Amino acid sequence: MGMETLLSEGIKATPPSFVRSILKAASEPGVISFAGGLPNPVSFPQEELLASMERIVKTYGSTVFQYSITAGLPELRQYIADRYHRIFGLNLSIDNIIITTGSQQALDLIGKVLLDRGDGVIVEKPTYLAAIQAFSMQQPTFYLITLTEEGMNPEELENALKNPVKFIYAIPNFQNPTGLTYSAGNRERIYEILKKHEVFLIEDDPYGELRFEGERLPYIGAGKLPNSILLGTFSKTVTPGMRIGFLISENKELLKHIFVAKEASDLHTNIFAQYLIWDYLKNNDLDIHIAKITELYRKQAHAMMEAIDRYFPPTVKYTRPHGGMFLWVTLPEGVSTMSLFPKALEKGVAFVPGDPFYTGIRNTNTMRLNYTNADSETITEGIRRLGDLLKEL
Repeated sequence: MGMETLLSEGIKATPPSFVRSILKAASEPGVISFAGGLPNPVSFPQEELLASMERIVKTYGSTVFQYSITAGLPELRQYIADRYHRIFGLNLSIDNIIITTGSQQALDLIGKVLLDRGDGVIVEKPTYLAAIQAFSMQQPTFYLITLTEEGMNPEELENALKNPVKFIYAIPNFQNPTGLTYSAGNRERIYEILKKHEVFLIEDDPYGELRFEGERLPYIGAGKLPNSILLGTFSKTVTPGMRIGFLISENKELLKHIFVAKEASDLHTNIFAQYLIWDYLKNNDLDIHIAKITELYRKQAHAMMEAIDRYFPPTVKYTRPHGGMFLWVTLPEGVSTMSLFPKALEKGVAFVPGDPFYTGIRNTNTMRLNYTNADSETITEGIRRLGDLLKEL
């Protein structure tokens, strides 16, 4: 009996993370990496977190080291409820919020609770590669909706909803991988479509706080659709290593089942990290901290776009994000970025080819570039190297 016969069908259907597999190569000395979705370490409030660490140990003692409740620290959930009420007008209580081990666990739990083999899942084309991973464990049928400059294509969405679909997964703000943001008009059209259907809408919003241009836009379904699920995280604003994310929904029946799935998964998210994040938020101004991050990312994004304009061939197209961490590059037809990747490594620069952001599509002519984890000079040099390679083609 071979190993293949012992493995579950779910794990065999789940692709490995391309980003994780290339991180070692991308971290070699001399390689400029635009591959990871990494916040810039200079944005981590290390001194303030150290003060919070000492304070929570002195104040709460053994409580921060003990088992805790599955839903998460009540004080942290109340902070989230208050913040979303202040910014978006959402009327939430702590009972609408579950703390998760990063947004990634929320995706995993949603898949476990809602999906059986063959169930329909609507995703953007392209979409977040780790969401494809999380949902693939349940072996669903993916329906891909073209992502335009305005957002999801409404006509394609309506057609896809003629199939038996359990949920729609969308990243309306500074989408990963493209950096695109749904327009106000597109959000309204999607809402009008979805209010006629019995389907869940997942709005994944890890980057929404990282806007450095333009005005904040309302959510599509949060506070309006009964089957709305909103995902958030402190990974991009405070620290990713703590793995503190959260799931918000006003659907109490769904939350009851998410709660059970989380109990079965990890009992509860790291309680020390929850106390630490909450104490930091209580004793510091998050909005001032985020303003510093967005100003940094604005400079880095503009450095990358200016370098692309200078060094890339004119046949190359790219998105111009107003926030977030990524931009999306489209090369001329027939150029495979998967084939290009090892050649780029030889020149000392790494990116993520477009293939992992799709299901069932290979040898794409697209790539994702991250601009948040390098200074402007390094970004310019990396784009110059990549531009030299593209000109050789």
